[in-house]
Amino acid sequence: MRIKTIAIAAALLFGTGLPTIVQAQSPKTIAGGFDVGPGGFPKNFNPLVATGGFTWLSTYFEPLVVWNAGLTQLEGDLAKNYTVSADQLTYTFNLVKESWHDGKPFTSKDVKFTIDLAKNKASGSLFAARLGDIASVEAPDDSTVIIKLSKPNASFLSILSQVLILPEHALAGMPPESLATSTWWSTNPVGTGPFKFKKYVTDQYVELAADDDYRGGKPKVDVLINRYFESPAAAVAALRAGEIQFTYVEPDDAASFKTDSNFKVIEGGSYVVNYIGLNQQVDLFKDLKVRQAIMYAIDRNAIIESLYGGAAKPANCGFVAPQLVPEGLETYAYDPAKAKALLAEAGWDKINGDKPITLLTYYGSPQAANVMAAIQSMLSQVGVNVVPRVVDTPTYNGIVYKGGTPDWNAFPMVYAGLQNGPNPAGINPGLNKSQIPPAGFNTMRIKFDDLSAALDKALGETDASKLDAAWQDVCKVMNKDLPWATLWVANRYGVASNKLKDFVWTPAPAGGPYAAHPEAWDIQ
Repeated sequence: MRIKTIAIAAALLFGTGLPTIVQAQSPKTIAGGFDVGPGGFPKNFNPLVATGGFTWLSTYFEPLVVWNAGLTQLEGDLAKNYTVSADQLTYTFNLVKESWHDGKPFTSKDVKFTIDLAKNKASGSLFAARLGDIASVEAPDDSTVIIKLSKPNASFLSILSQVLILPEHALAGMPPESLATSTWWSTNPVGTGPFKFKKYVTDQYVELAADDDYRGGKPKVDVLINRYFESPAAAVAALRAGEIQFTYVEPDDAASFKTDSNFKVIEGGSYVVNYIGLNQQVDLFKDLKVRQAIMYAIDRNAIIESLYGGAAKPANCGFVAPQLVPEGLETYAYDPAKAKALLAEAGWDKINGDKPITLLTYYGSPQAANVMAAIQSMLSQVGVNVVPRVVDTPTYNGIVYKGGTPDWNAFPMVYAGLQNGPNPAGINPGLNKSQIPPAGFNTMRIKFDDLSAALDKALGETDASKLDAAWQDVCKVMNKDLPWATLWVANRYGVASNKLKDFVWTPAPAGGPYAAHPEAWDIQ
């Protein structure tokens, strides 16, 4: 046989006694459900339109700066370091030496190209309004980028942590309008991260291969796979069967894994406030009394105890962190009688009565279904008839972010979540009147002058000693004017096989990104 002949020849050549057949080793592979759960965005490959999924996207794309794994401070990524001027208007980034996965050098021109593209709403970018304070982007040499702002913005670096840098040489030839539908993202994207895009098997999985030349060192594993699942329950079944080594899990499943020595449960605060959004383009919720009634009608503590197992904190504004929540807030304790009285004062019978109101959400888990059912039941008891509608994230985004004049009746109410940390400025895009879609995240079209003024003041505060007080003022206005019916901030859970070594996952808003160092992940 041919193999035996080769083996004997090798033995003779190297002087070993008996012939030896050398078998190729299987590639070291980690597979996970990296887009399962509320921090994911399955089947989205374009970081410019991502409202989640950064845990996965950041394995092959990278930002200038990134949060550390504990979400306590920002650090350099493609920027090896950066400085901020005393007036907080000029940001200077010194770049690492790196190459794109196709071998082309990464330079400051790529950064300038990406930021200009992210600012251009014609590209479909959801960062356009959030980057609106940028006055100029300069690339004085290949390794330096200087960004100047028109006014101080306390959220600027945090925003940049989600702007994944793209290759100018690969995308500059495409009109910005065509990028949103380009197949480039899912066929041959080029990044700078520790893994290189290999293939996408439609609706099943994405496969990446190690970049042997990555500046952080050759990854410990050869292949990284992101499997898609219809539900967290399906991902849990694959995890128990050994088909994957990691996934997000619901609280009930997390409890069942805690006694299994084959797995590690990872728990942490989500930094996401869940809320019922009340569309200000429909007449139903313009009266403050109606918005107050909705708050009083929902027994948040009962839902937290029964459906979250106590692993959530009620939110009376957009924040729950103690330093951001002032004393004296209205707690909106469960009071259905008061809710009914407020609705009567507002003339709810004439405004809507018992006509059904769509409650739209992208949360499709069994836990979310139970939460929606509880909210539906509680609101019905005071005369508000909501009908939950669950869609996937791309469908949801297509409905609520649509520019011009969308069908407002398609989303008069939403059950959603938005980042409220680690930087409190993360809540600004969902509430400031300057952030109306399609450029921003203010999907409920909230145009409350006092709220926008409070947000702008906090964003522009340059005195660190006054910053918490400024965000407390935002909290006070939210609590008083109720742009949203704020509900809670819940913990989130991931489960990893004990076969994984040096694996990092953080329940971060939108999935991050954060410094997970996937090049160091290993498997036994």
